[in-house]
Amino acid sequence: MDDKNKSRQAAHPASMNDRPTLKTIAFMTGLGITTVSRALKDAPDIGAETKERVRLVAKQVGYQPNRAGVRLRTGKTNVISLVLSLEEEVMGLTSPIVVGISEILASTGYHLVITPYRFSKDALAPVRYVLDTGAADGVIISRTEPNDPRVALMMERNFPFATHGRTDMGLTHPYHDFDNEGFAYEAVRRLAELGRKRIVILQPPQHLTFHRHMRKGFDRAVRDFGIEAVPFNSVDIDNSLVDIRAAFESLMGAPDAPDGIVSGSGAGSIAVIAGLEAVGKRLRHDVDMVSKVPSDFLSWLRPEVITVNEDIRHAGRELAKAVIARIAGTPAEELQSLSKAI
Repeated sequence: MDDKNKSRQAAHPASMNDRPTLKTIAFMTGLGITTVSRALKDAPDIGAETKERVRLVAKQVGYQPNRAGVRLRTGKTNVISLVLSLEEEVMGLTSPIVVGISEILASTGYHLVITPYRFSKDALAPVRYVLDTGAADGVIISRTEPNDPRVALMMERNFPFATHGRTDMGLTHPYHDFDNEGFAYEAVRRLAELGRKRIVILQPPQHLTFHRHMRKGFDRAVRDFGIEAVPFNSVDIDNSLVDIRAAFESLMGAPDAPDGIVSGSGAGSIAVIAGLEAVGKRLRHDVDMVSKVPSDFLSWLRPEVITVNEDIRHAGRELAKAVIARIAGTPAEELQSLSKAI
């Protein structure tokens, strides 16, 4: 390569097909690479106008810090790992929780990595992988159990995390949860006010913590309002919609069928409605129903159903804020929140 070509390459940044670097931004702003780097880190000795100019150029060229380099310099990955079961995708919870988390992370240097798994397999495996490989700076998990081995492991390793749901382990950890006890209690109250006397609940699997909460609210309301709880354990909200439909078709076709239904799942409620209508029963006539939902879709389809919204997007935002704060050293007892049923 002759001297003329060398000088031409030195005078111009890398081609547009190359990944933008600090050198790219330095060339476009006329600043030194060190100044650009410090401006992006919000160094106090760099002027506000310079920082704004550097950030604007970085955004225009699509600059992203090299994660490998960041990890070498700081020991951090700038990654938050969201561990989600495939069951949550079936229940329609994945998209809103991801949106909520992403809304918070957008204003930080953190990136979201989703680690899916099937809950029937080893639920501890994806968490153990993150901890053993250092693949993330913090973890968000869901579908908590009363004695959750994932929580115990992360507490033992002193690793930052937040849980969507609570535990009963006597350990103080960050969480965001929905008041499932309050939901079930108010659902039964509403059905009792409508004159319903025999009520059934489509509940979470028994190994999950929020099963205990929902069942506690349901049983307390049944006692308080003097109505009958119809025994029903053939399916739960984790079963397929086909199985839920078949179970409720059988239940609602019996001579002593319930006249009120509490559903812990919006998707499951669709199957419940299909089952009761298959035997000629009608909502608001033969039976009333209260369902927890993550969105308005059930109200659009069947306005006869009384719905209680669980804002999963809000949960995502709260969980992201909690895990970031925990990474920064905020005490766990200050990072616990509960959304009330409305």
